[in-house]
Amino acid sequence: MARDKDRHNWREGYTTGSCAAGAAKAACLLLKGENLADKVEIPLPSSARLTMPIHSWEKGYPEARACILKDGGDDADITHGLEIQAIARYVSPLGEVGIQGGQGVGKVTKKGLAMPVGESAINPVPRRMIMEAVREVFPAEEIEIIIEVPAGETTAQRTLNPRLGVVGGISILGTSGIVRPMSEEAFKTSILPELDQAVAYGHRSIVLTPGHYGFRVATEGFKVPAEAIIQMSNFVGYMLEEAAYRGIEEVILLGHVGKLIKVSGGIFHTHNRVADARMEVLLAHAALSGLSMETLKHLAEFPTTEGAATELLHMGEQKLLHHLAHLASERAQAFVFGKLRVGTIMTLLDGRPVGWDIKAQKMVKEQGWTWAVD
Repeated sequence: MARDKDRHNWREGYTTGSCAAGAAKAACLLLKGENLADKVEIPLPSSARLTMPIHSWEKGYPEARACILKDGGDDADITHGLEIQAIARYVSPLGEVGIQGGQGVGKVTKKGLAMPVGESAINPVPRRMIMEAVREVFPAEEIEIIIEVPAGETTAQRTLNPRLGVVGGISILGTSGIVRPMSEEAFKTSILPELDQAVAYGHRSIVLTPGHYGFRVATEGFKVPAEAIIQMSNFVGYMLEEAAYRGIEEVILLGHVGKLIKVSGGIFHTHNRVADARMEVLLAHAALSGLSMETLKHLAEFPTTEGAATELLHMGEQKLLHHLAHLASERAQAFVFGKLRVGTIMTLLDGRPVGWDIKAQKMVKEQGWTWAVD
């Protein structure tokens, strides 16, 4: 759809994780006997707060149900408009908050995802959000929360979940709780001013990261100033060119191995619909490094590069991940014809760096940032 070019007019949405947390809090308020307003407020990982409209509810005891409609804002995805429901059940006066998926929430059946095999596909950050939202109503009580998505199983067939080994429904996701417009048009208008700001602050060395995870790792783990970090979404090549155009001298690519390994293969638009050769790149270089055919077949069984990278660490093959980081830097420098010096740091989903090159390490130390990597 057409958008006003003023980025401040773009409407943000909220993640399935936020919806689940909001529905859980609303159900708990009902369970406690309170009268609901038409909206509910929850805490976000950033310490900000989010208010969402409540779509429907059923009051009862010892359990109650509430529903929030997923709203993707101006970059709506396939989950936009889904009913995200929470059932809250009182168990005892003192205990833990138990969280599980019900109808329409997928189950993890393969290794290498954020949750272990057998668990509901409710990722760690949404789980924390749900727990914190519940604790605002029931500070100490044992409460059971069941998240349901009535249309989730049908919707999941149009996602990557079946291929990743998540069966029976969608995943409850989100790292910030907020969905921000990240389409190509929106990106080019809204993110370039961040590059200009980095230059205005005098930064000639910056960090480019795909999104929220990388931003958090850069600020918290490496102590990079926030104005020197730009979230590039999937547009690696575009941002490298724009950084070079603005006189930036050094760039560190920092992000999840599953995203940056594409750069190792010369892919500079990393959306999975444009190019998704993550495992192919990893396996090709694993073969070139001399790993056995049996090992290659074992690695190929992992549904994600997260799982395969973790397995390489267990096998003592971290040098392969370092090599892939080096390749990403070399490909990125060649992409801009040597106008930038590029280093790369690849992480797992928990933010732990697992692959990096000497250039990235040198850049971090020269800038006076923190190199706290074992």
